[in-house]
Amino acid sequence: MSESIRTLFTRRTLLAAFALTILFVGLLYLEDRPWWCKQGLGFWTVAWTPCTSQHFLDPYALTHALHGIIFYWLLYPFASKISLHWRLIGALALEIGWELLENSPWVVQRYRQDTAALDYTGDSVINAIGDVVTTVIGFAFASQFSWKASLVVFIVLELALLFFIRDNLTLNLFMLLFPLESLKEWQLGGIAN
Repeated sequence: MSESIRTLFTRRTLLAAFALTILFVGLLYLEDRPWWCKQGLGFWTVAWTPCTSQHFLDPYALTHALHGIIFYWLLYPFASKISLHWRLIGALALEIGWELLENSPWVVQRYRQDTAALDYTGDSVINAIGDVVTTVIGFAFASQFSWKASLVVFIVLELALLFFIRDNLTLNLFMLLFPLESLKEWQLGGIAN
């Protein structure tokens, strides 16, 4: 099952990934996304601060690593027809599509209105790139380990995020699609702590 990591990062894969990323950055620029946090360029920030979703990485980067795991397993049935490195490009395209949707005015407003992300203004360009990078890391991890290991990592990261920031991929999607005021209040209770 484990496919060689060398087959994942071929010259063609890297060129295709670079081209997709340049296109992605250009689209974010056209959407008038900030390049980084107005308080300065940074590598990491904790959740619920003005620079969340503005520095290169934040706790939500872990949810994007989970995207990579999910995308690997969603694309795995095509393994006999599509090589690993092109499935990675497919996963990259899916993540970029999600990032563009996530930063659309409609979704940003939905997050602000119906979730605990009251001050969310969308991702900075550098954070969106960080999200894409962590998706690639999640995909690479899943390509090297069994579905059981992927499932264990998925559950551990979801529980850790739930414990430390009262949010995770599951809650994020649930609140986006089916907002519950009581859940939002519980999440906001963690901000004060």
